[in-house]
Amino acid sequence: MYGGFVGAASSLEMWINVGIAFVLLVVKIFAFVSALLYSGESYVAADKLNKATWTLILGIGVLLQVVPIPLSIVNLAMLVAACVYLADVRPALAGLRRR
Repeated sequence: MYGGFVGAASSLEMWINVGIAFVLLVVKIFAFVSALLYSGESYVAADKLNKATWTLILGIGVLLQVVPIPLSIVNLAMLVAACVYLADVRPALAGLRRR
């Protein structure tokens, strides 16, 4: 009686998870590419971690998002790192270009 509904709900849940994973991948790739675009001197001038550190952190985040391994807490930490980069570091680096 409920077999069709359970199958549809399971399918919907799968597509929602795929959509969320795709959005997270886009966010992490955007942060990684953005980190590559600024010079190493910009990171020093903005008083942030150096370019190599940020690109390594964000690159590992992209890799963990692409490779399907069950490290959800580590993947969540890498998402937080990407959000910190986008919310704090990137605006500081962009502010240096305007001057």
